[in-house]
Amino acid sequence: MTGLLRILPAVLVFLTGAIGFLTPAHAVKIETVVSPGGITAWLVHDPSIPLISMNFIFREAGASLDPKGKGGRANMVSALLDEGAGEMDSQAFQRKLENQSIQLSFNAGKDSFGGSLKTLNKYRDSAVKLTALALTKPRFDKDAVQRIRAQILTGLKSSSSRPGHIAGRVWSDAIYGKHAYARPVTGTQKSVAGISVDDLKGFVSESFSRDRLIVSVVGDITASELKPVLDKIFAGLPAKGPKRKIESANIPSKGALLVVKKPVPQSVVIFGQKGVTRSDPNFYVAYVMNHILGGGSFTSRLYNEVREKRGLAYSVYTYLSPREMAPLLAGRLSTANDRVADSIKVLRAEWRRMAREGVSEAELKNAKSFINGSFPLRFSSSDRIAGLLVTLQYYRLGTDYLNSRRQLMEAVSASQIKQLAKKLMDADALTITVVGDPKGVTATKKSPVLDY
Repeated sequence: MTGLLRILPAVLVFLTGAIGFLTPAHAVKIETVVSPGGITAWLVHDPSIPLISMNFIFREAGASLDPKGKGGRANMVSALLDEGAGEMDSQAFQRKLENQSIQLSFNAGKDSFGGSLKTLNKYRDSAVKLTALALTKPRFDKDAVQRIRAQILTGLKSSSSRPGHIAGRVWSDAIYGKHAYARPVTGTQKSVAGISVDDLKGFVSESFSRDRLIVSVVGDITASELKPVLDKIFAGLPAKGPKRKIESANIPSKGALLVVKKPVPQSVVIFGQKGVTRSDPNFYVAYVMNHILGGGSFTSRLYNEVREKRGLAYSVYTYLSPREMAPLLAGRLSTANDRVADSIKVLRAEWRRMAREGVSEAELKNAKSFINGSFPLRFSSSDRIAGLLVTLQYYRLGTDYLNSRRQLMEAVSASQIKQLAKKLMDADALTITVVGDPKGVTATKKSPVLDY
């Protein structure tokens, strides 16, 4: 769930767009709903438009748990759950979705497996039935499996020549080593070709259980109406699944520079080092620090130093990936081959500057103003808000996070950032991967031979 990690800090306080506009005086009210069958969900009731959006996540059900040699299994399941279930084959299932304008989709992340449903109230019963069937009685018919497998293989073959994809694969291999996170969610051509129907069924039986489930719903449905819906969709799942846990990744403390030569006019550069987890007490300090460093788009130090002042790169940014087992502070830039060396030099200099000096009071004030001021504008639809609410539950932040976030950001001080930066940021620990034909750049580590 890479998307989930990137959107975590952005929690919408006011509902807009598809579920109506609420003024700042009317903050979101989150209800905790528990069904007769024991299914818990967060609900934001908004009757302005007769539709509901539901998002759900299964913990410990991601691609990092794919068996060795079966990489891409979780991803393949995500593409097949709506390709026939129960008595309906793929055509019948898809026709039902289309005729009733029901949006049902699934996605596999590294650590979790998710799904989303959006439907008009007049088709709610049908949407509920289809979702329940997809989760409890997927068919995995031969023709559907062959078709989806072919689509995935075509995509893998196409992406294998893209500089950005190559850079990501090489960097993941360098930063994660033999850890499961090094494997791509989509798998490889070899692993996907070897996934059987039994493998797919095995994923469903191992991963879809009520003890792993997180649910959120936004829209025109009351708590009393939601309770039977939750049971109709999820009560048919096993109460408990096998306990599985990913071990912590050993993020390198010593950096490396890897270069993959490719005859393209522009190089892609991915860089990063160990970061902080979402549960770390310094997470909000790191969040504000990252905003100033490279996460603040046009206002960040890296953007100003690399692009605005020197015109070295077309784009540059950083982000936090706060996985409990592999926290990262990472980023990416793209630039012409003859500017890669200077771009990396400035990148390292800014890394050291942050570690040495921290941030100014003016930078801190501007960052907080932007972070808190832009916060209500991040999301404008019921489905995005529903997705965000499962993210909050995933990280066990609690419903009070909506009210406390501003204070948590405002509490960050320049001295805290300086202290964390001194401890955390290490330019010599940066693992950097370059794909292209960079000039004046010498690799310090040999690039791996990847299996595509």
